[in-house]
Amino acid sequence: MKNLSVILLAGGLGSRFGASLPKQFLPLQGQVIASYSLNLFLTFSQIQEIIIVCDPAYRHLFQHPLIKFADPGKERQDSVWNGASLASAHAERLIIHDSARPFLTKALMENLLQEAENNLAIASAVPVKATIKQTNLEGFVEKTLNRLSLWEMHTPQIIEPSLYKKAALFAKSQNLVLTDDVALVELLGHPVKLIPGSYNNIKITTPEDLHLAETLLHAHV
Repeated sequence: MKNLSVILLAGGLGSRFGASLPKQFLPLQGQVIASYSLNLFLTFSQIQEIIIVCDPAYRHLFQHPLIKFADPGKERQDSVWNGASLASAHAERLIIHDSARPFLTKALMENLLQEAENNLAIASAVPVKATIKQTNLEGFVEKTLNRLSLWEMHTPQIIEPSLYKKAALFAKSQNLVLTDDVALVELLGHPVKLIPGSYNNIKITTPEDLHLAETLLHAHV
């Protein structure tokens, strides 16, 4: 594949973080958090455009000829849709990534792209380490899930554009709001392949996550 479009999600308000700026625009070792994955994507010649979904107030932070901008939506899937609507008609795959995940590696990205050659929907994920229990609304345990078959979803998630749009329109017709991009594809019964990622590919959501990110950066200096 030689024509890929990235949708870099940077429209979140970061309400759980509690900072004056959305978390993806906070500094991390001298760089804006969102710039880490952006700079990695720019090293791939197959990527023909990067659509950054963010508030217009922060667009000045990103400057490159490959960059386009889309407005954030009310929900995550609305933001992805806004980005996908601006993607080139020639795009062979949409690469959807959370800008608050700064530790995407070149090796993982290369693995994902290789698998995307033969799969229309794939995502990075890691096996769940903890024991997971399902409860009722009163907080009582209903069952303990088998963690051997459970995965924690990450990004990037890569979807063929026409499949994504079909799935997104179906979810909208059913008034479904999902927090995961490939979950839309699952609604159609289409297979989704999971690619083992890295536990270091954290999403910075809380101040504790930012401290962990600083530790991870120091460990790789």
